[in-house]
Amino acid sequence: MSLDAPAGADVGRRERKKQRTRDALMEAAMELFQQRGYHETSVREITDAVDVSERTFFRYFASKEDLVMSFVRDGTVAFADMLAAQPPREDPLTAARGAFHTSLRQMSARSSDPRSYLSVMRLIDSTPSLLAAYLRAVHEHDDEIIEVFARREGVDPATDRRPRVLAAVIGAMTFLANEDWQASDGDTDGRAAAFDAYTDALLPALSGHWTADQ
Repeated sequence: MSLDAPAGADVGRRERKKQRTRDALMEAAMELFQQRGYHETSVREITDAVDVSERTFFRYFASKEDLVMSFVRDGTVAFADMLAAQPPREDPLTAARGAFHTSLRQMSARSSDPRSYLSVMRLIDSTPSLLAAYLRAVHEHDDEIIEVFARREGVDPATDRRPRVLAAVIGAMTFLANEDWQASDGDTDGRAAAFDAYTDALLPALSGHWTADQ
């Protein structure tokens, strides 16, 4: 047992070092994208800013696009994990709201700059190729959310359309909340509040006629 402890400690140190390198590459890339532009920034310039080799960059990311999309993937994974962890008694929409809030806090805690995600979303919106990649990435990760909803509610997603419908709705509300968030001062609470506002409007929008005060 005494021989295993140092080995475990070494693994932990290596993982932390890898995470620090990955984070440094992401932060340097976002700074350069803002200063020089996405297309004008090369991988070499990103690695020079962190003082690592291009080979090291490609251990973590397949391309500049993959680096930007990693923010989206990380957010989706965090949301799916938090959705699965919500109390089973919660209905699907309540669970989704709670998971959104918790995953936002988790992602903010992992970043040295809580507004880094805002910078990413603004970059994506202003870069057609990244916007296309974003929409593709969201679609590709829908199945993870669908599976969690189906598992929580004990239904078969192959025959029950509700998990797929709700996953699509959550994706749309997230997109709309991000749009509102970008137009504000960009604090995390504002993003969560925008998502809540769309969640509150969902059921009234789907049932009955609308009135001007809704």
